[in-house]
Amino acid sequence: MSAKTKIVVLRMKELVYTGIFAVLGILLVLLLIYMFAPKKEEASEETMKYVAGVYTSSIVFQDRTVDVEVVVDENAIKSISLVNLDETVTAMYPLMEPALEQLTEQILETQSTENLTYSDDNQYTSMVLLRAIDQALEKAEIPAEE
Repeated sequence: MSAKTKIVVLRMKELVYTGIFAVLGILLVLLLIYMFAPKKEEASEETMKYVAGVYTSSIVFQDRTVDVEVVVDENAIKSISLVNLDETVTAMYPLMEPALEQLTEQILETQSTENLTYSDDNQYTSMVLLRAIDQALEKAEIPAEE
């Protein structure tokens, strides 16, 4: 009888170990599913407006091209500047840089290109720059998922 008892004890010990490992295995699988399952973060997707990066839009003045560079992160416009600005363009259009500075200040404050004010002296220059800024921001926007 003692031989049968030892066999039953060994089987019971094996059953206990198997049960413990099965529970641990199930817990591990559940933990992996929880960690790597895609999360539904609707609130963060709504706040993200742009794909972070540097975006440019070109303005052509006669035979010269000036690029408007817009730097954005996921949620905000960080900076706006003129790139490849030639001295001849600066001389022919002296209001371009002051107009951009005025627009940049307002855009960075409001984070929008709507309802901006500009003086009558540089109205058309501001409109051209604003159109270029809007084109660059369109490139940066996250496409709407349908």
